[in-house]
Amino acid sequence: MKKRPLAVVVVAVLLMLTGAISLAGDLMNFKSVSADHYEIVWMVAVHLLAIVAGAFVLRGMNWARWLAIAWMAFHVAISIGHPAQQLIVHGLLLLLFVWLLFRADSRAYFRTRASA
Repeated sequence: MKKRPLAVVVVAVLLMLTGAISLAGDLMNFKSVSADHYEIVWMVAVHLLAIVAGAFVLRGMNWARWLAIAWMAFHVAISIGHPAQQLIVHGLLLLLFVWLLFRADSRAYFRTRASA
């Protein structure tokens, strides 16, 4: 399979846009960084993981598909204890990612890339 499925493109673009926009927004909100603020390191790492996952999902790397699912599952987990709407949205996005990345055409795309 040479052509990249639209489902893969949709997930990859969502991941890269979310990672980039969130990273830019978080960095603009931090006025000063001190040694006591480890949370910025974790936030930057999470946003960079989204960008990396999206970029490598586009390249057909199977590990990136699993990283994308794990990244979304992480967001579902950290949504617990927040408003129910946030948990529902993240849960639905996780289901959407799983469905899009494990459809027959997407599986074939990742399988073809893995054997190449």
